[in-house]
Amino acid sequence: MKNAILALEDGRTFSGRAFGHSGTTSGEICFNTSMTGYQEIITDPSYRGQIVTMTYPLQGNYGVNPEDAESSSPHVRGFVIGELCEIPSSWRSLQSLADYFDEHKIIGIEDIDTRALTKHLRDKGAMRAVISTELSEDEAIQAAKDAPSMEGSDFVKEVSTEKDYLWEGESRLWTIPSVTTNQVGNYVELPPVKYRIVAYDFGIKWNILRSLRQSGFEVEVVNSRTPATEVLAKNPDGVFLSNGPGDPAALTYIHEEVKQLIGKLPLFGICLGHQILTHCFGGSTYKLKFGHRGGNHPVKDLRSGKVAITAQNHGFATDDSSLPDYIEVTHVNLNDQTVEGMRSTKDPVFSVQHHPEAAPGPNDDKGFFDEFIALIESSK
Repeated sequence: MKNAILALEDGRTFSGRAFGHSGTTSGEICFNTSMTGYQEIITDPSYRGQIVTMTYPLQGNYGVNPEDAESSSPHVRGFVIGELCEIPSSWRSLQSLADYFDEHKIIGIEDIDTRALTKHLRDKGAMRAVISTELSEDEAIQAAKDAPSMEGSDFVKEVSTEKDYLWEGESRLWTIPSVTTNQVGNYVELPPVKYRIVAYDFGIKWNILRSLRQSGFEVEVVNSRTPATEVLAKNPDGVFLSNGPGDPAALTYIHEEVKQLIGKLPLFGICLGHQILTHCFGGSTYKLKFGHRGGNHPVKDLRSGKVAITAQNHGFATDDSSLPDYIEVTHVNLNDQTVEGMRSTKDPVFSVQHHPEAAPGPNDDKGFFDEFIALIESSK
């Protein structure tokens, strides 16, 4: 392994050892508090343009396998960990994390005090960073300062599908065998299709598509630049707005198309889709100090009083004071009171900031997919 340096734009540096690829990479550095799920995190398109720090110290211990991917390739700019497990132990593992990074030219750095780094980011806020096996300390700090800012960025254009497609995915659902069903092996049959929807791909996770199909939706995935007229011409039962990377305020071309769908079809948004709806309603978003990323965030449903533990991955949030009177805030984050869900009292539209499909994370709030079905049925 080569020696490597992690340099932050404020001048803080950490020394470690590179794994996977070598060279230099830059991006906004953030941290994720999930204890498992590194493969899902690495392949989540919402991390485009970011260097991810894992707060749990040991990574790579169960290897990599295609069934746990959230897209066709990794999207992180770099990966910061305490310790790399070089010999994974799982019957599902097909490749080590180091070999996977080498194949996809991703730079990882280990032997980092991730506790100290996380505390620094919580105190100072998210910032630009560089991982390098070739730059000096001063050069790496300058490279971090010169890296583009996340604010004003449009990474959606880099991760959205170029060709529309019908999600077929798995023909069956992988699950833990149950003695209470007639399940054979590790799979159960999917339910029949009840409704057809169009899903805008702003960086959609495969587990969102899996969850929609498991809930009874047939899903046609379209590019982020698809005009509203083309979506309406498909005559779907509803429209889904996906998660994705970057600054939601920079996506004005998407706002204009989604505005034309409101009131004409039921809409459901997750994460970036939620933030896009905020702008479509005339509201605004702002950058959080260090974002919400992990699988342990408490969210309260203001309608029922129920609290769910949720998976999150976002660096921007909705300004609730900017929302019009006909938008009801339905969910809040109990850590900082930020908006976690909203709905229109005029039109069949609702959204959540967190990830009910998790991957990785808890499934406390997976019922939102059934809520989308109920919204479609009540709108007919």
